[in-house]
Amino acid sequence: MASVTLEKVRKVYDNGFVAVHGADIEVADGEFVVLVGPSGCGKSTTLRMIAGLESVTEGRLSIGDRVVNDVAAKDRDIAMVFQNYALYPHMSVFDNMAFGLRRRKLPKDAIRRRVDDASEILGIRAVLDRKPRQLSGGQSQRVAVGRAIVREPEVFLFDEPLSNLDAKLRVQMRTEITSLHQRLGATMIYVTHDQVEAMTMGDRIVVMHKGHVQQTDVPLSLYDRPANLFVAGFIGSPAMNFLHGEIPAGSGTVFRERNGAFDLEPLPAQRAALEAYAGSRVVLGVRPEDLYVADSRRLPDRTARLDAVVSRIEPMGNESFVYGSISEQPLIARVSPQALPGKGESIGLAVDLERLHFFDAGTERAIVNHDVRRSDRR
Repeated sequence: MASVTLEKVRKVYDNGFVAVHGADIEVADGEFVVLVGPSGCGKSTTLRMIAGLESVTEGRLSIGDRVVNDVAAKDRDIAMVFQNYALYPHMSVFDNMAFGLRRRKLPKDAIRRRVDDASEILGIRAVLDRKPRQLSGGQSQRVAVGRAIVREPEVFLFDEPLSNLDAKLRVQMRTEITSLHQRLGATMIYVTHDQVEAMTMGDRIVVMHKGHVQQTDVPLSLYDRPANLFVAGFIGSPAMNFLHGEIPAGSGTVFRERNGAFDLEPLPAQRAALEAYAGSRVVLGVRPEDLYVADSRRLPDRTARLDAVVSRIEPMGNESFVYGSISEQPLIARVSPQALPGKGESIGLAVDLERLHFFDAGTERAIVNHDVRRSDRR
């Protein structure tokens, strides 16, 4: 296996469109790194540059110790798994998996051994004689992964491989791919728009937006300490709540909601970081799970009360999502199942002061992120 390094890599198309702006990404040997972001963020273009399917306009791209900017895709020793499987319909599963090895003129016994080993790992030994039309979506995806495994490449690349599967099968396949990485110890780079896939699969995650790398970190650090408003809003489901306001001059770093609906006094450690923002606009970030129904029996040690107007309730079984607003600013609370007010009624919510986030309203960069991870819930 090998490491992958991108240094100031840019991709500019002939029409002048910049798809990737100076990406710096480092993937260690044997690491599983996920590139995540919304459609058009540059993640697939970045993967295709690593694969050699797109040229690098500027910067340096290395696989191991070798700079591969001008190396053809077939000579990079990578294997890529696509969204659409790309299986040959007239060939059996065995022949689909063996095709690349035959082109490399490997001995028949070596081909048989590699295909048998991969099919055993993926649980598809029983379908080796079938044609792709006889396979389920999950089996087809396993064959596509198996075709990559038998090549024994230095790097595995996955381009949204689970997008065509139903929700239940996606959960199963992402578990299988994670287990496969642990078994092979392989270097894997995985592209997805699904932040749940990213959080559950990656050793580290690279968040991209509009061609820029926004933040690279381990999953929980991204969740707890997002670098900016985009990362904070993209990572987490439901997304983080953003309440716009200011730190009024002379207020002693109290946060005031933009329409004066409430004042919130941050904790001492948070106030120290906010002192420089006196008289400036800031954004308060609160994750839905850090809001509690105010009269709940079990609340965090330090809370402040917010009053919201309910617009709808989504009961999820083990929890409920409360959608509402504070002074026309939308808010979502993720609370335990209980009797809740109806549409148009007021609800008192307790916000956990230890888990507040603050962002600069102009630059959108984080000012304060909490550094606490508790296991207790409501």
